[in-house]
Amino acid sequence: MKLHDYILRKKIVEQLYKVIDPELFISIVDLGLIYDITIEKKKIIITITLTTIGCPLSATIEKNIRESIALLKNTSVIDILIVFDPPWSPQMISPSARAELGIE
Repeated sequence: MKLHDYILRKKIVEQLYKVIDPELFISIVDLGLIYDITIEKKKIIITITLTTIGCPLSATIEKNIRESIALLKNTSVIDILIVFDPPWSPQMISPSARAELGIE
């Protein structure tokens, strides 16, 4: 990975931590919803999952991701791929978010 891509990826992750799930009020990173970040020139592809298929807030989460990443320089195209394989499970939640949610 090129240094520029490494730095950009790090900035993307920092922005994604600011995207909060509207129901659980936890970042989508801490919830384990981010599966992959790919950088192809100025195109960013973010592969995510949702806690459930047919999540009614998927459009809101996508919009918030796009708005957050758009704040970064040199990002012209943002693709968001929603996948369900592997399926999300509560075990994907970070330890700090698990503690915040009261999950052991």
